[in-house]
Amino acid sequence: MTSAPLQRVDAARPLPARVLLLGARGMVGRSWAGLLTAHGVPYRALARPDFDLQDPGSVADAIREGDELVVNAAAWTAVDDAEKDEPGATRANAEAPGSLARRCAEVGARLIHYSTDYVFDGLGAAPYRVDDPIAPVNAYGRSKAAGEEAVRAASPDHLIIRTSWVYAPWGTNFVRTIAKLAAGRESLRVVDDQRGRPTSAEQLSVTSLALYLAGACGTWHATDGGECTWHGLATEIVARLGLPCRVDPCTSAEFPRPATRPAMSTLDVSETERLVGPLVPWPVALGRVLCRLDLTA
Repeated sequence: MTSAPLQRVDAARPLPARVLLLGARGMVGRSWAGLLTAHGVPYRALARPDFDLQDPGSVADAIREGDELVVNAAAWTAVDDAEKDEPGATRANAEAPGSLARRCAEVGARLIHYSTDYVFDGLGAAPYRVDDPIAPVNAYGRSKAAGEEAVRAASPDHLIIRTSWVYAPWGTNFVRTIAKLAAGRESLRVVDDQRGRPTSAEQLSVTSLALYLAGACGTWHATDGGECTWHGLATEIVARLGLPCRVDPCTSAEFPRPATRPAMSTLDVSETERLVGPLVPWPVALGRVLCRLDLTA
């Protein structure tokens, strides 16, 4: 598949006067809601059942005249389930974002849309740049790659943000899963042959808003700083929580899953850091989340 167009930077912008937040109950959506509230920005938040990516009518009705910024934090994120229903994943991750982008173009709204490191094949030896060719190795990645193309085709006024390994104090994510498991086991085995960049959803919303305010347009990468393997991340989680659980490394082959994962999906964030400054190192962002980890939500 072709690479993404190079990023561009327009004039810097003020805080948006009105925001539509889609997928407001997810990790990224909840983080955006907190950020907008902190900045005093009026926003309208939609989530199921009021908004459904799989429903064309819901997508068409969501965006109204006067919406200045639309943040699409809604997506099909169940990677393994996408292997069983790639058409469903494509409707949610490609067709719906294309419809959103077309509606944004009609009302003059800027669209922030999230994509993934899984659009790359993981065979590279260096962090993936925005304009590197994409070659997804699973259905989820293909659906997100198609979503990027649909957004670009529908509206020039977009900000596509690729991110990776997202977690938060709430919701279903790797950090909360490891914390729960480690609290009740003597040992865990975690894959050590997949490498990438962990990303706090709260920090992602901060970086995303910074990109928007700086005038970023096109496709960008946003994660937390640094990189590690899943085993390295799990080891850090257990250590910071002071748990006696041992974390042993293993290979992906030892834990086969329906969807192939890219072995090396580290995103190059140098252009993002050049525009908005250094990104928070992932161990720092992780520490901030672990201090407020809610294992009941």
